[in-house]
Amino acid sequence: HTSPVQIRTMEQQEPPIKVLAPGRVYRCDSDLTHTPMFHQVEGLLVDESVTFADLKGVIIEFLSQFFGQQLPVRFRPSYFPFTEPSAEVDIACVKCHGEGCRICSKTGWLEVLGCGMVHPNV
Repeated sequence: HTSPVQIRTMEQQEPPIKVLAPGRVYRCDSDLTHTPMFHQVEGLLVDESVTFADLKGVIIEFLSQFFGQQLPVRFRPSYFPFTEPSAEVDIACVKCHGEGCRICSKTGWLEVLGCGMVHPNV
């Protein structure tokens, strides 16, 4: 799992902190939409005056670079106990381009990541 990288970094460095932690994640899920192993990238930015708008901008740019094109992106409010506020991020389905198909469960969207501002208690 990649989360321990964040903890070690915060223990060893003073802000500002900027870190990306790519890695494999293993879990006990295995169904049509989940696999027991997947690749994950976690990012952590700790600094004064960082806003959710900054987070959104970084994510939109990351997705554009990762997929090699500008894709429609939406942020949906969500809940994660370690972030506040939290969001899930979807992109327009790369197969049907938002029209709805089997891959996106007829929604036109694919969930690609969760995000949020690190909760003050963390």
